[in-house]
Amino acid sequence: MAEMSDGGLVTLALKPDALTVDCGRAALVVTARQAPAACLSPVVDQDRVRRQGAMALRRTRDGFAVDAVRPKGADRPWSPAVGGDTGDETSIARPVSRGAVDATPPEAELQPEE
Repeated sequence: MAEMSDGGLVTLALKPDALTVDCGRAALVVTARQAPAACLSPVVDQDRVRRQGAMALRRTRDGFAVDAVRPKGADRPWSPAVGGDTGDETSIARPVSRGAVDATPPEAELQPEE
């Protein structure tokens, strides 16, 4: 785990339980594993490295800019393109929220005021 100048954390998650914890609090998670789909933090995982190869990351206002060794669509004899690449691979940003979740407890769980 490393702290950035703005106080955000960049983590290297090596174990599954660490990955679960880091997904909720890090500004960026780097892992050799497959990140869970519900991860709230931006992630560089095994699938992204397989698609793009080595990457240089630069901090931006919205996340991180990515300069990849194998950018999307590059097809070289020594580094063939990976099929099925879709989406923007030039940045890593915090996933978009799926909307607000109502945390109000059900009526049955509320205690009467004294």
